[in-house]
Amino acid sequence: MTQENITLSPTREDGKKVLQDSSLIRFENRTQVRKYDIEFSCPEFTCICPVSSFPDFATIHIHYQPKKWCVELKSLKLYFNQYRERGIYHEDVVNVILEDLVQLLDPWKMEVIGDFNVRGNIKTVVKAKHQHKDYLSQ
Repeated sequence: MTQENITLSPTREDGKKVLQDSSLIRFENRTQVRKYDIEFSCPEFTCICPVSSFPDFATIHIHYQPKKWCVELKSLKLYFNQYRERGIYHEDVVNVILEDLVQLLDPWKMEVIGDFNVRGNIKTVVKAKHQHKDYLSQ
């Protein structure tokens, strides 16, 4: 049996710079002949409570029907990670994510759910929805 030596590179990208320089990216929906659903979950979402400065943990769920655009997943991951050091209320997290994605994608429909971990004996789940003005006519 032979063993291979694995050498880890001592150099790597600066994670803070990567997050700072990242932005949401979209690509064209290649199946515009029908409406279909896309669902994502981010079970390791974190942000900072603006009152206590303690970390908040959540699972963020996104469900949407793309119209012309879809979101690129690596850019979505980096976008979520930008919240790690951001002081923001739970309600604002969900509504800001929804607004940013609707502005980027202009989907038929979208729902964002923030399922936040228990804090101080209180469980918080925030839901926000969007529906395109032409949804029912299509």
